[in-house]
Amino acid sequence: MTYQELISGINKYGSTKNDICKHTLGVLPEQINTNVILAPWWDPSVLPSLGKAVYLSASDYSAVKIWHIENGDKHYTYIKTGIGAPVLMDVVLGLGLTECENIVFIGSVGALSKEIRIGDIVIPEYSVCGDGASRYIKNTSLINNDVFGERAYPDKELLRVTKNITNLICEHNNVNWHIGNNFSIDTIFAQFSHIDEIVGMGCNVIEMETAAAFEAASVAGIPMVALFSVSDNTVTKQSLVSGRTENDMAYRRFVRRELFPQIISEIFNHS
Repeated sequence: MTYQELISGINKYGSTKNDICKHTLGVLPEQINTNVILAPWWDPSVLPSLGKAVYLSASDYSAVKIWHIENGDKHYTYIKTGIGAPVLMDVVLGLGLTECENIVFIGSVGALSKEIRIGDIVIPEYSVCGDGASRYIKNTSLINNDVFGERAYPDKELLRVTKNITNLICEHNNVNWHIGNNFSIDTIFAQFSHIDEIVGMGCNVIEMETAAAFEAASVAGIPMVALFSVSDNTVTKQSLVSGRTENDMAYRRFVRRELFPQIISEIFNHS
């Protein structure tokens, strides 16, 4: 599926570029900066040193909210998308109609390895499709088009830059980071009965959005990379449901608050 095919499908039924942006993003195309941060769940207040956040708008999707971030001469667009592949995929596709040139996805990830600690940073090298949204943009036909289990990838150059920057900043702060082989799933409740099979696929982390997001960014022609904060570890029985300590969560908050803004800023400086 090409991006023009997606746009032609929308135009066929009477919508304009501005209509699509206002509905999907909540703002006009010219209000989006070249560097964009996407977060399914976190508000900018979670990353206070990122810069001054000015709220712009909510889209017709009530979960999607946008801020303008200003830090000296640096300007970013920050988009809280809501959780799950479908809404995040639509936001990425909507960004294809703007001047967006780089996307950094930030969010939580569950660890599936004893080597990965709650609060550590993970950079996914790929995300395995376990969602249903990806099939709508992978090929032109929906029939016999099951992409479940296929890998989606971040931009190669942006990934290289992100790994180098993260390594330097983590070494300086004595924080662990890992390369992730991620599985993007559609459900939290039902995931636990499939964990052994997902680990058997070679995955060491699990979340809900980036397989569809990477595919959408590729279709829209926007370089994208992801930066994860480990929120839980199912295989050490520190899941989202139970088992995490206050020390675990304090370390996670520190890494997210202090290191994520530094890494994001440097990624955009080098892109």
